[in-house]
Amino acid sequence: MDARNNRYIGILLATVAAIIWAGNFVIARGVNQQIPPITLAFFRWSLATVLMLPIAYKAFTKEWHILKKHKAYLFWVSLSGIAIFNTCLYISGHYTTAINMALISTTSSPIFATIFAIIFIGERINAFRLTGMLVCLLGVLLLISKGSLQTLMSFTFSIGDLWALAGAIAFAVYNVLVRKKPATISATTFLLTIFGLGSLLILPGFLIEQVNAAPIVWNNSLVLSLIYLGAGTSVVSFYAGMQPLKELAQAPLFYLGTSYLLLAPSKPFCFYMSHSKKFI
Repeated sequence: MDARNNRYIGILLATVAAIIWAGNFVIARGVNQQIPPITLAFFRWSLATVLMLPIAYKAFTKEWHILKKHKAYLFWVSLSGIAIFNTCLYISGHYTTAINMALISTTSSPIFATIFAIIFIGERINAFRLTGMLVCLLGVLLLISKGSLQTLMSFTFSIGDLWALAGAIAFAVYNVLVRKKPATISATTFLLTIFGLGSLLILPGFLIEQVNAAPIVWNNSLVLSLIYLGAGTSVVSFYAGMQPLKELAQAPLFYLGTSYLLLAPSKPFCFYMSHSKKFI
């Protein structure tokens, strides 16, 4: 009974995270004329840090001595998953579409994460997981080519696509590192720490951008977008994504079904094929 309940909870959390996270790509593209990309990343993670403070402060102070022992680890997690990933994504939003950002990020990152896990932490890959990677790659190729070999042969990445790819690689590094999170660091303390460190790492770029970029165009839409990014795609999605979802490892087609329910009929079946690798 407990295993079944854990599975249902895992599916619910993953669904909530996936739905909320999808808005990140739309906003990255939608506000690109109102706010510079590094500024958007800095405001997002600064707000997320503020929102996490009342939730995690007590645990954070208790675990401070543990955090100091793992400062190098926390630095690399913050750099890859907070500072680089989303900054690259928001820069990408100035040059490519939300669909391209979502496609490149969500389909290539799991492949890179698996490769990095094999190389750096010695994770073993079985035939089932390898098949999932190949299905994922096939889905990407089908989407890029639209079923045409000629289209595939003539395909070139735009500058925005390359920024999205760079972000996907950074997030793959984060996904590998987060598996090594010390058990003595609670989830809330971990998130508060990487949100805060990530904001500090983005700060120099934010200050430089204030000198060179166009001024922010403030309006209600931008404010609501920042709140959505800070509270939804940061605090809620990251927390949900950190919960134990081992039961979902038995359901490799979970994201395929979720993608179909959320996006059909606007995407071809190969889109859902490319997402079926997510929990293999």
